[in-house]
Amino acid sequence: MLRLFAALPVPPEISRPLRKLQKGLPGARWRPEENFHVTLCFFGELRHTQARDLDELLGEIEAPAPTLSLEGAGWFGRREPAAVWARVRGSDELRGLASACERAARRLAIPLERRPFTPHVTLAYCHATPLEDARAWTERHQDYRSEPWQTVAFHLYSSQKRDGGPSRYVAEADYPLSGR
Repeated sequence: MLRLFAALPVPPEISRPLRKLQKGLPGARWRPEENFHVTLCFFGELRHTQARDLDELLGEIEAPAPTLSLEGAGWFGRREPAAVWARVRGSDELRGLASACERAARRLAIPLERRPFTPHVTLAYCHATPLEDARAWTERHQDYRSEPWQTVAFHLYSSQKRDGGPSRYVAEADYPLSGR
């Protein structure tokens, strides 16, 4: 079984400055810079045959390369924050690419989460973080902005658990995006 997701990588010139945001939040397990990405679609645990079929369908996607930028911060979780993140500015190109990845999964009857697409870069997973602390952390970083960056490809990543550390994300396949 492979734990898979489609995502856009975050280049070093964008990910390095994000490290400065990773402080001042109790219960935060800060993600390493090499794990920063923009998830397009989370597929979950798939058999190797499903992964092969998914790879084929993702390879058929023809989409324009979205220009991305980061704007502010947020968190997931209602009563208790589960994660904090940097917000990715949405665009029609980005939403279209995420929808194309979801359609590929549905063609293979892969069950998907029923959450709305919220483009973001996860900075930390939270454990016993008080809601007020997450709110204050988010408010401190609402003015954060990155330079825009152009994507050229999206990837099918596997998530590999490691003992005592964060999961390792490996780009298993690359899918080029077209210019404008």
